[in-house]
Formats: sequence, structure tokens, C-alpha cells
Amino acid sequence: MKNGDEVMTTHGIANDYWESCAAVERSIGKVSGAWVFRGSRVPAHALYENLMAGASVDDFLEWFPGVERWQVEAVLEHESRALVNSGL
Repeated sequence: MKNGDEVMTTHGIANDYWESCAAVERSIGKVSGAWVFRGSRVPAHALYENLMAGASVDDFLEWFPGVERWQVEAVLEHESRALVNSGL
């Protein structure tokens, strides 16, 4: 791949999108290379799926005890900054 090329995920987000968010990590050997909350096997997209289904952050944290509140807040802040920077 040439410098500057982006590989897209199945959700249409560049694979390097989450590189700057300390709350998540990715490893090919962990959950098939999906972005997960650091130190867990919980995919980051699970947060959005649960919130869109009506769950609260407290619900999510109760259902996924391997995830910490600071991580959820960091992921939501990362997404918020990306939206502001995109002009949407």
C-alpha cells in the first residue's frame, strides 16, 4: 500500500481512524482484528449498537464489566471531535 492510501473497514471508516484514541486497540489475533476497548475483547462498535438501541452508558458498563467509564468517554469524545472536524 502506498503512503496515504486508506484501507476501509466494513463500516466505511478508515482503519487508521481509531489510531489516535488511547481507549481502544486492535490486534489481528484478538476478535478478528476489530477495534476493541483496550484490555478487553469488547468491540468498540458494541458501544454504538447498544446506545442506538436505547441503552445508557451505565447500562453498557454494567453489561460489559471489562470496559471502564473513561474508555467510553474517550471513544465518544473521539467521535465527537471527528464529526466537528469533518464539518458535519
